[in-house]
Formats: sequence, C-alpha cells, structure tokens
Amino acid sequence: MPPPIVLASSSETRLRLLRAAGLPVSTQPARLDEEAITASLMAEGASPRDLADTLAEMKARKIGERSPGAIVLGCDQVLEFKGRVFGKPATPDLARTQLQAMRGQTHRLLSSVVLYHEAQPQWRHIGEARLTMRDFSDDWLDGYLNRNWDSLRHSAGGYLLEEEGVRLFSAVEGDYFTILGLPLLPLLGYLGLRGFIPS
Repeated sequence: MPPPIVLASSSETRLRLLRAAGLPVSTQPARLDEEAITASLMAEGASPRDLADTLAEMKARKIGERSPGAIVLGCDQVLEFKGRVFGKPATPDLARTQLQAMRGQTHRLLSSVVLYHEAQPQWRHIGEARLTMRDFSDDWLDGYLNRNWDSLRHSAGGYLLEEEGVRLFSAVEGDYFTILGLPLLPLLGYLGLRGFIPS
C-alpha cells in the first residue's frame, strides 16, 4: 500500500493540479511566518532560488516530522525581478506598483517543491519560468485590479496567469505548471520512479 500524500499548503491551485493528475492527496497547511523568514533570509543574502527552496523545505519538514509515514510535499514560489523579490501584494496599491514596475519587462518565477518521507527530505526540484509583460495602460491596469483583487492578492506579484492576468503578458517561456506554482511533471516522474504512484 503506497503511503498517503499530504500537501503542506492551503493552495487550492496546487491541490487542484495534484487531484486532476489522479493523486489521492490531502492537505495540512504548514503555518509559518513567511514574511519574517523571507526578511531574515534576504538579510543574509539568500538568492531568490535559495529562498524558494528553503521555504518549501521548511513547510515540508513541519508537516513531515508530524507524519513521518506520509509523503509530504512542501512548495513555494518566488517572483524575482531585477534582483528584487516580489511577494503577495498586501494592498491594491502595492499590486499596482509592482505590476507597473514590471510593465514591458521580463521577470522570473521560481517554483520549488521538496518531498519529505520518513521525516527526511528525499527529493527537491526548482522549476523556472520567464514571463514578459506587455505595455498595458494604467486605465486597463486599474480595471484589472478592481475586477480581480480577491483572487490576485493571493499570488506572487499580483496576477494569476490562469485568469484575466494572462492579458498582462506578451510572452511566456517555461512550464505552465511551474507558473501555477508546482513543477508537476518532474514530481510525477519521481513519484512513479519510487513506486509511490502507479506508472
């Protein structure tokens, strides 16, 4: 009998992706003070890539130590733009400022997943995508924020590519699942290789 799979997150998008792939997954959100951890890591000079990986591992470890028999997935996504990290915007004004800064420019999304089993990290992967925003107008941006604030405030950078946020972009390079916050194909490959899911 394969071990249960637990997502250490409250992300509805990640849960939906895993269940759509046929995985019997449950959720146990790992409660971390991500803002404080991020600030501490950035003060120590951590790269955006290291930041995404560390946060994903901390989430997986927190749940994995309580459920050592389970396969626990910790995930995190970081938006990097010109050496700065943009998180989930706290207000529409902050979202507007972030999106205006990235207008007409290219940024990176780094999506990390760390798999814990038997209270140890067993596997990790960081997917990367590059997204270029079009030169949208301030009027359109204001309407976008008004129409979509309830959903986009939960996303790094202030947009969701799977919703109206796709209209912010002129080009996207990278794996769609990575953009949604979960490098799904490498994860499924590893789970199959280990015999955790039928393959």
